[in-house]
Amino acid sequence: MLVITRRVNQSIRIGDKIEIKIVGIDKGKVKVGISAPLDVPIYREELYQSLVEGNRGSVFASQDMVLSLRKVLLPTSSSEK
Repeated sequence: MLVITRRVNQSIRIGDKIEIKIVGIDKGKVKVGISAPLDVPIYREELYQSLVEGNRGSVFASQDMVLSLRKVLLPTSSSEK
């Protein structure tokens, strides 16, 4: 992790297309402005973690779900035991 000190109105560049600017500091809170292309998603950490957890829940299936899908997709014929 890179840690640097910036003052109000100073920026950090990430590549050619992303700029992070310190907009203000008030009562121990830092206001940050981010300029990036529209195709670059920007999330607050807590929202990002919530999205990751939600995606994990949709990826993993319970054993009951797998067995149900197996019955639908792979029906057994009457000659099989």
